[in-house]
Amino acid sequence: MKYFSLTALVLCAITTFYLTAFKPNDTTDRAQLAAAIDKSIRTEMLNKWYPRAIDKQYGGFLSTFTYDWKQAPEQDKFIVTQARHIWSNARASQFYPTVEYYKAGGKHGFTFLRDVMWDKTYGGFYALVDRQGKVKENPTEPKNAYGNAFGIYALATYYMASGDTAALNLAKKTFLWLEKHSHDPKFKGYYQALERDGTPIQRHSKLPSTSEVGYKDQNSSIHILEALTELYQVWPDPLVRERLQEMLVLIRDTITTPKGYLILFLKPDWQPISYRDSSAVAQEKHRGLDHVSFGHDVETAYLMLEASHVLGLKEDPKTMTVAKRMIDHALANGWDAKAGGFYDEGYYFKDKPGITIVKGGKNWWAQAEGLNTLLLMADHFPNDKMQYYQKFLQQWKYINAYLIDHEHGDWYPGGIDKEPEQKTALKGQIWKGNYHQFRALSNCVLRLQPDKTAPAAPKNIRINAGTLTWEKVRDNKNMLGYNIYQNGQKIGFTPLASFVVPTAKKGSKITVQAIDLAGNLSANSAAITF
Repeated sequence: MKYFSLTALVLCAITTFYLTAFKPNDTTDRAQLAAAIDKSIRTEMLNKWYPRAIDKQYGGFLSTFTYDWKQAPEQDKFIVTQARHIWSNARASQFYPTVEYYKAGGKHGFTFLRDVMWDKTYGGFYALVDRQGKVKENPTEPKNAYGNAFGIYALATYYMASGDTAALNLAKKTFLWLEKHSHDPKFKGYYQALERDGTPIQRHSKLPSTSEVGYKDQNSSIHILEALTELYQVWPDPLVRERLQEMLVLIRDTITTPKGYLILFLKPDWQPISYRDSSAVAQEKHRGLDHVSFGHDVETAYLMLEASHVLGLKEDPKTMTVAKRMIDHALANGWDAKAGGFYDEGYYFKDKPGITIVKGGKNWWAQAEGLNTLLLMADHFPNDKMQYYQKFLQQWKYINAYLIDHEHGDWYPGGIDKEPEQKTALKGQIWKGNYHQFRALSNCVLRLQPDKTAPAAPKNIRINAGTLTWEKVRDNKNMLGYNIYQNGQKIGFTPLASFVVPTAKKGSKITVQAIDLAGNLSANSAAITF
């Protein structure tokens, strides 16, 4: 099979972004590396998780497994993990369409989100339920924007893969629920911690000073950006676009510092939470609120560029400059030059020069995100002094040696060069699935060996009672689906050969454009008059 994109990069559009940059280095070497990474995805990752993680008894996905894949007795279901498993199954069904349980897994997960995790009284997704689906109350933070963002992300992706409009409708419903309850009309962005009815939770005297509740934060912000990027590709609604632009600008210009790292937590008016002027004891106590997270920085560099591309910002040097600054800062300050890998945390102490590594482990997700962004930068800046491609190769070597469990499959939670005990740590839990590593590796496969053959234009366009149909494009076996345009403006996407056109004025011109998994676009179809 061809090596095509999966994306966290959103396949419908962002993969075109992949193809626009110059590709350095020998194409044969890149093809061999793409094949090796693809094999690792298929034989050392996805096949270990699925169908094993599908909970046939109670719905949704099992989350917790030992290092050798024994099912743990405690199986709580977290909205983030459940959504990420839906995303992985949906993407895997696009990459490997002959594997039937990926298609079934996506539908299975969607059904659980809709029927069990959605609050039928107040709306929004519950944060946590037990295996049977009973809500596990968290009085401090009953719901949050982060979990609902991942719900949107998963639902939009599942629709992109399946064409199930019920999933798209639930994604829209979740976006509008966040818009009503979580979005801040005054200072912009989104409140993270929410009551069950969606009311934002403010900081109060009973909260410990170490609590995150009541703050805005980089982590929920970047994943709301990611969710809106995915949603906008299948639902090009003006309000979604407005919020996507809003989040891109906030993250790029406010949450990211001039040095090139993210501020972790901020007050509702975006004033930073910092303990740099506090005592050493206070700094250590509040480390969770104030440090440099190299993994989030390299991840955000990619997510900003993805959002910029999906917004159609063909000339966006500001976002590229900030993204490059973020990866450069991480390489200069949080990179293990000898072994490879990004350290977990650093800190700029007031009385010390430069940055100090305060947590020297190398968690799995940061290494995955780093691999993805290093290759992205290598292709955009092949001759840069930072030598991104050489570091990409070193990072893949590091991941192969210290993160991939070649005996049992998937990745250790952290690099065993620094933490040998990770060999027997849980292979899965509510904060660890396969989303980071699957997204990163599949993105790298596309970049290393891009498919540049565009599909043919759709033919025989017809419209009957508001439903548009056309002849399925069959000349490209790696088809993703079709973008629908009305008078030159995109109005939707479907993976099917039919689309219900929203209300349109009589005389509107409708065209259809095919797109494949690598982001290659066909010519527009002949126009049909509504």
